[in-house]
Amino acid sequence: MVSQRILFAVFPGFQILDLTGPHEVFTQAGRLTGGIVVETVAPEPGPVPSSGGLAVSPTLTTDEAAGPVDTLVAVGGPGVHQACRDDRLVEWFARTARGSRRTASVCSGAFLLGAAGLLDGRQVVTHWARCGELAERYPGATVHPDPVFVRDGDLWTSAGITAGMDLALAMVEDDHGPEVSRAIARQLVMFVQRPGGQAQFSTQLTAQRPTRAPLRDLLGWVADHLEDDLTVPALAARASMSQRNFTRVFRAETGRTPAAYVESVRIEAARRLLETTAAPLDSVARTCGFGTVETLHRSFRRALRTTPGEYRRHFSTHSAAVQNGHPH
Repeated sequence: MVSQRILFAVFPGFQILDLTGPHEVFTQAGRLTGGIVVETVAPEPGPVPSSGGLAVSPTLTTDEAAGPVDTLVAVGGPGVHQACRDDRLVEWFARTARGSRRTASVCSGAFLLGAAGLLDGRQVVTHWARCGELAERYPGATVHPDPVFVRDGDLWTSAGITAGMDLALAMVEDDHGPEVSRAIARQLVMFVQRPGGQAQFSTQLTAQRPTRAPLRDLLGWVADHLEDDLTVPALAARASMSQRNFTRVFRAETGRTPAAYVESVRIEAARRLLETTAAPLDSVARTCGFGTVETLHRSFRRALRTTPGEYRRHFSTHSAAVQNGHPH
């Protein structure tokens, strides 16, 4: 018996990974739990070319996709703006979304949600390179440029491409529990299921990669020693360089000052703990090298324009209720 019907809306010029990644997550969930049907829908019958040239044959056309829908997903891709001008697709999507339990987008599929009138007053995300455009086109939406995905009630949106798999895993966990979502992540050899509040890019990814081996080694060491003394004198000594030369070379090689880099790594580590654990704030502050909760607060205010407690309330995936940094 079918308990969940999941539809993916595709169009010419869609991004193939926007479809195949989350599609496979839901397909695996169906194999583990039963009762899940995953289908693709397009305005016209026949193969639909992706932006990379690979084509998929949709299960249904929009005229054929009648009946109850649990989850409706818009994929993204270079063809999304042309798709937003397809009145038949947009009208079908808007009508189907009204009757579905939840609606979602992967990457720039958020533009199709906007064309269907679904973004006003909602918290959303899209690919980092398209966030400004989405905010300008749909000013009624609050566009967050950083998270991997955002859930606003029955509306789920995700960042670029592979973030669609994180979104789908989160939906599976919401429906069927963490054991099922973890089993799927293991089957698909995903290193970790990223929570929605996690940044699209890590500090190590956004920093320039140093060409000098001592600095590359130092960056790896910093991430594993956040509670240590990470001041410029200590780091320069570890790199066997004078403080002045170390500061100059570090900035030239990474694009950041040593202090800014260390703070960003510590903030990133604190975010992970706030997202995934119920550890008290004083413990998070010590573990991540801030020393005190007050210093942690100042860094979060400066970098994220929020407090650690507010961040945790928005993005925690831990099962325990958390208030004021302490589990109930």
